[in-house]
Amino acid sequence: MDSAEEDVLAFMAFPKEHRPKLASTNCLERLNKEIKRRANVVGIFPNNAAVIRLVGAVLMEQNDEWQVSRRYLSLESLAQVLKPATQSEPTYDKVA
Repeated sequence: MDSAEEDVLAFMAFPKEHRPKLASTNCLERLNKEIKRRANVVGIFPNNAAVIRLVGAVLMEQNDEWQVSRRYLSLESLAQVLKPATQSEPTYDKVA
């Protein structure tokens, strides 16, 4: 654990409002549950391409939903993360 401290605490570099969402796997669990539900409806797939089409369709629907109606992280909070760290105002010493 001591050797992995930096990796374990990497989420602390993000804003405080992002941390609960970064620690959660609820989105992945919900997505996997939806894929499983739709696969159970089909029952037996005729080939691998059919499985790929079904999973691809579910992923495309989820992507569209997150882009249009629900955002997992707000644009304002993402702007904080994406702002370059070197964007500070220069300081000038006054000459006396």
